[in-house]
Amino acid sequence: MASADRTLNRAITRPMLLVFIVGDVLGAGIYALAGVVAGRVGGAIWAAFALALVLALLTAFAYAELVTKYPRAGGAAVWANQAFDRPFATFMIAFAVMMSGVTSAATLARAFGGDYLAEFVSLPVALVAVAFLIVVGLVNFRGIEVSVRLNVGLTAVECAGLLLVVVIGAAFLLDGGGDPGRAFTFKAGEAVPLAILSGAALAFYALIGFEDSVNVAEETQDPRHAYPVALFGGLAIAGVIYLLVTGIAAMAVPTAELAGSTGPLLEVVQLGPLAMPTEVFSAIALLAVTNGALINLIMASRLTYGMASQGIVPSVFGRVHATRRTPWVAIVFTSAIAVVLAVTGDLSVLADTTVLLLLAVFITVNVAVLVLRRTPVEHDHFRAPTIMPVLGIVVCAGLMTQKSAETFARAGVLLGVGALLWLVNRKLT
Repeated sequence: MASADRTLNRAITRPMLLVFIVGDVLGAGIYALAGVVAGRVGGAIWAAFALALVLALLTAFAYAELVTKYPRAGGAAVWANQAFDRPFATFMIAFAVMMSGVTSAATLARAFGGDYLAEFVSLPVALVAVAFLIVVGLVNFRGIEVSVRLNVGLTAVECAGLLLVVVIGAAFLLDGGGDPGRAFTFKAGEAVPLAILSGAALAFYALIGFEDSVNVAEETQDPRHAYPVALFGGLAIAGVIYLLVTGIAAMAVPTAELAGSTGPLLEVVQLGPLAMPTEVFSAIALLAVTNGALINLIMASRLTYGMASQGIVPSVFGRVHATRRTPWVAIVFTSAIAVVLAVTGDLSVLADTTVLLLLAVFITVNVAVLVLRRTPVEHDHFRAPTIMPVLGIVVCAGLMTQKSAETFARAGVLLGVGALLWLVNRKLT
């Protein structure tokens, strides 16, 4: 009997891929972190986001080369395995990606309990974060079809929210409000380059997501030609929107007010002739935060399930619920870690931990590009200028120096959990 066709349907066109990447990059980070970045860099928030965009583009060159050279799902872990052939190192890269999703969800849980929710009710942030993660975990458990449908709607909402900030803020400035010069001021008492670098190290959180697109490589039409255009185009579109939002926010609202708010964009939309009810925008922001957390927990739980299915971590994590057909043990595991993180860390530290984990992954990907050039493939593919992955390694390492000892400790503990799971699985098999 002929074997079943196991190939995936290549239904994603180049425009669809572009929209997918834009939607994956644009997200809740900007809603939650613009104020924290303002506290690090001063009024020139856009400068930190601009540098973060440049740094993201450097690593995007590496992703563009590898995904067109090896157009299949798996991403960083697959490439690390091909380049270094070290099973433990491959596992740790996959686990770092998974944990970055968990820490990101915890970050957004803290953001959910901040100033946006305070427009409706005032509750302890930690309590809200725990309840929020339980609800998101239940949606994840309910099923992937429900989750994906919800994601499509929430993505449209969060993009509309950012456009509202631009329109309302611009109308306020044109009406004579604000101070355009404020967008070119930096934090007092700190060297400008260091202030921008410190802000970019956190702003980078709002630009992650492009790396997830490699997992639909096997479902994309002509990925060797579609990916570079969609990847760079998607980052450029998201970057322009971020620069508009942060530039207008800095001009419209005093820096101290932005820095002191966990709902910084809320400060913009209540200004000028087109001001909107703060409750309406808060609802949009809360939906955006929910969407980001849902995406991250879906990714983390499915990656955990996938590792269990391949015998890399204990098989218990591969258990699927009998009726919902979802990986319930993996969902409980990732959600529980997110709860612990949300209760023990603040918004800035959790976002920094997410970025630190991904920076380690990005360094690995940039090194893998150079190593895998020793192994040519028969088909044509995008080739990044050699200087790009080299610069990617340098700048990622540079951004890592901006992270605190607490951030490194949190990341180390999370990776230690991964190493423990690896050892337990080796003992059981």
